[in-house]
Amino acid sequence: MTADPGAGGAAAAVVARLTELGASLAAAESLTGGLVAAEVTSVPGASRAFRGSVTAYATDLKRDVLGVDGRLLDERGAVDPDVARAMAAGVRRALGADWGVATTGVAGPEPQDGQPVGTVHVAIAGPGGEDKVRSLRLNGGRADIRKETVRGALALLLGELPGNERAQDTEENGGT
Repeated sequence: MTADPGAGGAAAAVVARLTELGASLAAAESLTGGLVAAEVTSVPGASRAFRGSVTAYATDLKRDVLGVDGRLLDERGAVDPDVARAMAAGVRRALGADWGVATTGVAGPEPQDGQPVGTVHVAIAGPGGEDKVRSLRLNGGRADIRKETVRGALALLLGELPGNERAQDTEENGGT
């Protein structure tokens, strides 16, 4: 299946592949504030694969709801690849999903945790111990960064789903 490089095409491809696998997905979102969940649930039939999401915008929610280690958050802040990895694993566990996808980063307009605007980390966690993080450096305004983060997260997930090893990587569209 060849997916459209946009987030909508990637979301449709993710839902189709998860449905074929009989697998489920949960999302943990920070800077995207629910946009990954919105994109996935815009696909007809998403209820067959999507369990739900946690929008953990506040750092204490990342710790208390998603189980991200408090020391990690204290030492590195919320904008960190290991935090993204822990968020993906945590939402998978919390919502009883086969796959977890997570987003954390700085959409702007100001830097956060010593990280410049456009610093983003997306991660996935899967049922066979799959664990992958991709760090992105995105340009543009707040809306652009959030949109490209959704695209990057879905592309990472799509590329890691079994049987989709040749899925196109589109996470760097719009970034440098």
